[in-house]
Amino acid sequence: QVQLEESGGGLVQPGGSLRLSCAASINIFSINTMGWYRQAPGKERELVANILKGGSTNYAASVKGRFTISRNNTKSTASLQMNSLKPEDTAVYYCYVTLIRSLGAYWGQGTQVTVAS
Repeated sequence: QVQLEESGGGLVQPGGSLRLSCAASINIFSINTMGWYRQAPGKERELVANILKGGSTNYAASVKGRFTISRNNTKSTASLQMNSLKPEDTAVYYCYVTLIRSLGAYWGQGTQVTVAS
């Protein structure tokens, strides 16, 4: 069973920055993709960003240029640096990982990000 521990999040004013972190309880060599989804009230869960084993990244169009995802390939961790935050970024952010030799994904408990003045 893979466990994910999330940290970061909180309340920030528009234009501010936050950093989310995610640590997986599994050897980094077993991990394929790490990333985050988010879900705002009344909306479907959407992909925010992910980073593949080889280092390539994907971003939602709404966050491209503002968010940066990275991973530490020695510590089974990933980070999401969120800059120029907007009220529409308010959501619960969920870290997830996929593994190389199994199907499906493992999820963190979620962390609240609120952007408001």
